[in-house]
Amino acid sequence: MAEASGSPVAEDASGGPVAVAASGSPVERDAHGEPVVLDAVSAPDADGKPRRTTRRFPSFTRDTARPEGGGRAASSDAPAPARQWPILTVLTAVGLGLLLTALDVVRFGTILIGVALLAGAAMRWVLPDVGMLAVRSRFTDMVTYGVLGVAIVLLAMMAQPHPLLEIPFLDDTLHFTIRT
Repeated sequence: MAEASGSPVAEDASGGPVAVAASGSPVERDAHGEPVVLDAVSAPDADGKPRRTTRRFPSFTRDTARPEGGGRAASSDAPAPARQWPILTVLTAVGLGLLLTALDVVRFGTILIGVALLAGAAMRWVLPDVGMLAVRSRFTDMVTYGVLGVAIVLLAMMAQPHPLLEIPFLDDTLHFTIRT
């Protein structure tokens, strides 16, 4: 057995070099020629051999990774609703806003929906774990919740009659497009 570049090597039946693991046994290779890593913590296959994993990416994805911050918001011994309090807070506020909108308190109801989304963006930024409120990466969730929340609040404040917010260039735009 010879040493080449710090890793032991042996010769196979054809006389070619074969990498050897630290234990002295030859390193197995997959169909692509990549070294196979034996996973010591996984259960053995049906044949009784340990499962083998490679460093190559799989040809298709079997599972999806949890988003950053997607862990439970409370300890695992807490009941399910308590573990998901961030998403329940946002959904409760949105539901209340929809109820108010249905009861003809449109401006306040839609502002409440927008504020609920802004609160979701703030929770996503501040809290380390937000449970099911985490859908994508932290940055993408904050931008999505924030932009939608601001847009809904601004549109609610510009609603007619008697808007709370008037943007002059929008009136000029309507003058050229709709009004005669």
